[in-house]
Amino acid sequence: MAGTLPGTTAEAAPDGAAELLWFQEVDKGAVAVVGGKCASLGELINAGVRVPPGFALTTAAYRRFVREGGIADAIRELTTGIDARDMDALEARSRELRALVEATPFSMALEDSVAEFYRKLGVRCCLPATPVAVRSSATAEDLPGASFAGQQDTYLWIRGIDDVLTHARRCMGSLFTARAIAYRAKMGFAHDAVAISVGVQKMANSFAAGVMFTLDPANGDRSVIALDSNFGFGESVVSGEVTPDHFVVNKVSLDIIGRTISRKEICYTVDFSAQKSRAQEVPFERQTVQSIIDEEVIELARMGKAIERHYGRPMDIEWAVDKDLPAGGNIFILQARPETVWSTKPPAEARPAAKTALDHILSGMLQGKRVT
Repeated sequence: MAGTLPGTTAEAAPDGAAELLWFQEVDKGAVAVVGGKCASLGELINAGVRVPPGFALTTAAYRRFVREGGIADAIRELTTGIDARDMDALEARSRELRALVEATPFSMALEDSVAEFYRKLGVRCCLPATPVAVRSSATAEDLPGASFAGQQDTYLWIRGIDDVLTHARRCMGSLFTARAIAYRAKMGFAHDAVAISVGVQKMANSFAAGVMFTLDPANGDRSVIALDSNFGFGESVVSGEVTPDHFVVNKVSLDIIGRTISRKEICYTVDFSAQKSRAQEVPFERQTVQSIIDEEVIELARMGKAIERHYGRPMDIEWAVDKDLPAGGNIFILQARPETVWSTKPPAEARPAAKTALDHILSGMLQGKRVT
């Protein structure tokens, strides 16, 4: 892990383990401390990728929360003897576990520490009560061989320390969703050995957002980058609630070689009266408008190439275009994790594709396409 930044102080547990860390203070080697998601964010920041700032409640904070809340024995008892095939019993046990965690208060000392980090984040962003995404980050998620991605929770546009603490507990409770419990049982992870971290990250007030793969997720073609996009926050894309715009970019020349503009009927954006993220209907006249411009598609592809080069493997990336910032500095990476479908298959199973810029140019000429 990187050292503590000037002007910051990492809070420590009695055993010396840090309970709160800025993203800049961690890297991909810190998965056991801040989980896969937060470790990846720190790695990206230290690699020079544009990422919204934030901090993590570490696994030490989670363990202290469980210990001081007196719920360790109850968790162990409720996770013993679970039959992952009995979905009704699994759901009932999950509800008990989540209610137990969410009803357990933080200690006053830990609350104060989180409040101080949140205040410092507001100072850095020049915005008191900075809107944040509160994201769970489990120690066994986002790994190449065992992806728990999507099995814990994320809460968007959370403002104020009380709401941050409430949603941090919900993220901790999401370690015990029925799906996560069943997945751990399938993969052979002990329930009491898997801790969780919680990331608190400044929200990008997204004009558009989505996901990007540094290969074609349909066929494993590593010569292209595939992007899906919708207006507002990326939640509508990740959850599959809309058919997003789809772009395919040649990884060598950065030409857009595929484009599908879909009818996008809803998006998630801020309801400023309630200060919450809400699903809203996209005005009819905008539903078939391209959600990001070509220059943004190409810049995202360029960032995706850099991230893939840094990690040395195909990546699954979430991104956003912030409407409050000027062009040239308004595209942010929200998270990146290894792609886990095609990356685990033999290369022969992926569709052959052009490997050089010359191959792409010749292909374009033969198809009668203009090459720039």
